[in-house]
Amino acid sequence: MKRKDNSEEIFPVVDESGKVTGSATRGECHGGSRLLHPVVHLHVFDTSGRLYLQRRPDWKDIQPGKWDTAVGGHVDYGEDVESALRREAREELGLEGFDARPLGSYVFESARERELVNAFSCVTDVAPCPSDELDGGRFWTTEEIAANIGKGVFTPNFESEYRRLFG
Repeated sequence: MKRKDNSEEIFPVVDESGKVTGSATRGECHGGSRLLHPVVHLHVFDTSGRLYLQRRPDWKDIQPGKWDTAVGGHVDYGEDVESALRREAREELGLEGFDARPLGSYVFESARERELVNAFSCVTDVAPCPSDELDGGRFWTTEEIAANIGKGVFTPNFESEYRRLFG
């Protein structure tokens, strides 16, 4: 059986300050409604300054097969941002006990969706262990990232956020 995202999963709908104003399904949020829903991103650096990126599986409903932020996931309805960040880091990369540095939040918009992105970074000397939610991952140098920006290798969200935060 082919794996796919649960379109009935319930997400909070928020205003641009992050205040919950309602709820909607993943299918509604990703189906062109443009309902603003919160997500977390964690940029994971090693002690050499390389940035870990995950490869999105081909079964994902948004940007399948592209390289993306190390940890990215939705905040569940009733969950706070910090709890979502810790849960996603544990589920996706097996990371725990890291010191998350807030990088800010912003609204990301595409033709299909609007997300309130809550971005964080951390430095680790622990090798990430990608779960089956991902199609692997690896550390990239800034030169490798720069050489591949704009070539369809990365998700548009990653490219935009990378330029905004580190460019």
